[in-house]
Amino acid sequence: MVATTPASPAVQFVQTGLLALRRLVEAIAALTLFADLVVVCLSVIYRYVFHDPLQWGDEVARGLLVLLAFTGGAAALAERRHVGIQALLSRLSPDGRALVEAAGLWVIFAVALALTWYAWDYSRTALGQITPYGLPQNLFIYPMVLGGAAMSLFAAGHLFECPNRPRALALAGLILLVAGLLAWEVYLPDFAPSPLAVLLIAFALCLAGGVPIAFALCLGALAFLATDGTIPLAVFAQQAAAGIDNFVLLAIPFFVLTGLAMEVNGMSVRLIELLRRMVGERPGGLGIVTVLSMVLFSGISGSKLADVTAVGTVMIPAMRRSNQDPADGVALLAASAIMAETIPPCINMIILGYVANISIGGLFAAGLVPAAFMAAALIGGVLVMSSKAKPAPLEPTGRTLRQLVWSGIVSLGVIVIIFGGYRSGFATATEVAAFAVFYAIAVGALMFRELTLAKIAHLFVGAATLSGMILFVVAASQTVAFVLTIDQVPQGLAHVLIALSHGGGGWVFMLVTIALLIVMGAALEGAPALIIFGPLLLPVAQKFGFDPLHYGIVLIVAMGIGLFAPPLGLGLYTSCAVGGVPIEQTARPIAKYLLLMLACLLVLAFVPDMTLALPRAMGFIK
Repeated sequence: MVATTPASPAVQFVQTGLLALRRLVEAIAALTLFADLVVVCLSVIYRYVFHDPLQWGDEVARGLLVLLAFTGGAAALAERRHVGIQALLSRLSPDGRALVEAAGLWVIFAVALALTWYAWDYSRTALGQITPYGLPQNLFIYPMVLGGAAMSLFAAGHLFECPNRPRALALAGLILLVAGLLAWEVYLPDFAPSPLAVLLIAFALCLAGGVPIAFALCLGALAFLATDGTIPLAVFAQQAAAGIDNFVLLAIPFFVLTGLAMEVNGMSVRLIELLRRMVGERPGGLGIVTVLSMVLFSGISGSKLADVTAVGTVMIPAMRRSNQDPADGVALLAASAIMAETIPPCINMIILGYVANISIGGLFAAGLVPAAFMAAALIGGVLVMSSKAKPAPLEPTGRTLRQLVWSGIVSLGVIVIIFGGYRSGFATATEVAAFAVFYAIAVGALMFRELTLAKIAHLFVGAATLSGMILFVVAASQTVAFVLTIDQVPQGLAHVLIALSHGGGGWVFMLVTIALLIVMGAALEGAPALIIFGPLLLPVAQKFGFDPLHYGIVLIVAMGIGLFAPPLGLGLYTSCAVGGVPIEQTARPIAKYLLLMLACLLVLAFVPDMTLALPRAMGFIK
C-alpha cells in the first residue's frame, strides 16, 4: 500500500472554505429555483382563481432567473460541470495537458473577474433606476456580481490545486501573449488583427484548450470589446444580463427539474420497464426500447442531458448484462437524442423561439411529425441491423404488468399537463412547466413514495446547477451575438449565403446552411449555436420563401447532428460518459446512425409539408 501525503494546513483551510462556499452557493441557487416556482404558480392561481393578476410577478420571476443563472453557473463551475471540448486536450502528453489545463483555469479566472468588475461597474450606472413596477434595476445586476465573485473564488481554488510549475508557466505564457497583442496594436496598428479576428482566434484557442464553451464565448466577446475600443466594457455585463432576462427562459429550469424529478422519483424506471414488457423478447428489443424511451422523456424533461442520463443509466447496463455491444447502445442513444431535438418541450426549441421571435407553440407542433419520422427510421434501422442478433431476455423486477401500466398512466400525466395546459391556453409554456414540476414531485412523494425531503432538496440543488450551466451559456452567447451584430456580421453572412446560392435558389441555400449548421453544432453546444446563428439565418431563409417553422426545425436537427458527431460533438461525450464507453469505440457504430439521421434531415428539408401540416391544422400558420 502506498502512503498518501496529508494535505498541508493551508490546503485544508482553502478546501474547507471552498466547500463551505460551494454549499452556500448551491443553497442560494436551489432556494432561488424554488422561489421562482412558487412565484410563477401563484401568478397563475391569482389570475384564474382570484381574477387579480400579480402585476409584479413577471419582474420578480425574471430577477430570480438572473440570480439562478449566475449562482447555478457558479455551482456548476465548483463541480467542474461546465462542458468543453476535450478531444484535442486528450492527445497531449501529461506535462502538456497539465500546462494547457492550467492556462484554461487562468482564462476562467480572468473571465470571472471581468464579469464581477464590469457587472459592478454596470450597477453603478443603474443606481436610482427602477423597473416599471418599482423594483430597483440593480436587483437584476447584483446577481452577476455575486455569481462572478463566486466563480472567481472557485476558479482560484481550482488553480490552487494545480502543480506550481504548470500554473506559473501558463500564467507567464498568457501574459506574454496579451502583451504581444497589445504591442502589435500600439506599434503596428495598420497590420493588427481586426476585433472580429481577435474574437475568433481567442475563441478557437480556448475551445482547443478545453476551456468550457461559456467561458470561451465570454473571452471572445471581451477580446472584441477590448480591441475595438469604442464600446464601454460594461456593455459586456449588460448584454450577459439581457441574454437571460426573459420570462420565456424560465421554462428551461422548470423542465429540467421535471425531468430530474421523474428520474429520482421512480417514474423513468417504471416507464422504461413498461416499454420493455411491451416490446418483449425480440432481436433489437433493447434498441427499440431506447428509442421509445427517448421519445417519452424528451416530451417531458426538455433537456438532452436529463434525457440521455435517465435513459442511458438504465439501458446501457441492461445491454451489458445481455452481452450486447455497449458502444452500439451509446451510439443509438446519441442518435435518439438527435431525433428528440424536435420533440416538445425541447429546450433548444424554447431558445430558438425566444431569440428568433418564432412562436414556441408553433415550433412544438412543427416538431412532432419530424420526430415520429426519425423515430420510425431509427427503429427500422435497429430491426434491420439486429435481425440476426440474439434477443435480450426480460429481467424480473417484482412488479406486475398491472402495476407497471398504472404507474405508466400516472407518469404520462406529466405529458398531459404539458400539452393540455399549453394547447388549452390556460397558461404559457413556462407556467405549464411549473405545474408539471409539482405534479412530478407529488407523484414521487405520495404515490411511489420514493421522494423524501432530503431527496427533494438534493433534486433542487441538482436542477439549479444544471439549469445554471445552461443559462450561463445562454448569457455568454448573447454577448457574442451582440458584438457580431455590432460588426455587421449578420449582413455579411447573409450576402455570402445569397451569393453561394446564386443560380440554385432556395434549395442550394438550404443545403449550404445545413452543412454550416452541422459544423457549427459540432464546434458549439446547441444553445450558443442557435442564439448566434438562428437570428442570422432565419431572415435570409424567409427571403428564399422558407417558412420560419420549417426552417427552424431543419436548423435544430442539423445542430443536433453536429452536437452528437465525433470527434468534437459535446453531446456524444455526454452519451459516452453516461454509458461508460470511450468515444473511440463509438465512432464506427454512430456513423451508420448519423447517416440515417442525415438522410431524414434531407427529407424534412425538401418536403416542407412534413413539418408544416400539423402547425397549419392547429392554426399556427394562416
